[in-house]
Amino acid sequence: MQQNKYDDPEFFLQYSRMPRSTQGLNAAGEWSVLRKMLPPLEGKTVLDLGCGFGWHCRYAREQGAAQVTGIDISEKMLEQARQATSDEAITYRRLPIEAIDYPAGSFDVVLSSLALHYVAPYAEVCRKVFSCLRPGGSFVLSTEHPVFTALPQQDWFTDTAGKRLHWPVDLYQDQGLRHTTFLGHTVAKYHRTLETLLNSLLEAGFQLQSVAEPQPTAEILAAYPEMQDETRRPIFLLAAAIKPS
Repeated sequence: MQQNKYDDPEFFLQYSRMPRSTQGLNAAGEWSVLRKMLPPLEGKTVLDLGCGFGWHCRYAREQGAAQVTGIDISEKMLEQARQATSDEAITYRRLPIEAIDYPAGSFDVVLSSLALHYVAPYAEVCRKVFSCLRPGGSFVLSTEHPVFTALPQQDWFTDTAGKRLHWPVDLYQDQGLRHTTFLGHTVAKYHRTLETLLNSLLEAGFQLQSVAEPQPTAEILAAYPEMQDETRRPIFLLAAAIKPS
């Protein structure tokens, strides 16, 4: 199933008002960690899977990447990315992540930020990424954490006064489709265990370099105090892997 929720006008409007949409990478709680997991980008060819507004594409060029390609299934996201980009070295292409079709060895770096939990054939995508990377190339990804995706509700357990008591985890081993609520809309996501997320990379041929479960920095919490509860459970899983030379 290829979901294109971001072209729903009402949903897109809500998403466009989020801090990470209006203020970019510095408003993304996981960015300080993800940035350190990226390899040096100078002179590299980069592919961004699920590029959204193009923040990571423009960052790659700021770091000296020679050529950057961003793909996304949403025309509204790509329209926003193109409006914010005036750089002939960045190409945006409308394409579902699972449909990437690049020749072997096309890229030095592939990255994907908070998009793969929308994709059903995750293991297949890992194999495709491995193929389109040059030997020694890097795959750096972030996705919603399995602790966050296990239950469709994706919400805190509260007392009768509404105080957040704890984050419930159940049905963890029951992998697959979840219909959850995001920005007041029903959205289809895919829950996978930590084992599946990491072993799919290994089975595709990658060597894992690092894994992270970041929490917001002190700077992010000072700017967005409503994110304080994000320190109580992991919401994101990040991984960096390389294709052996």
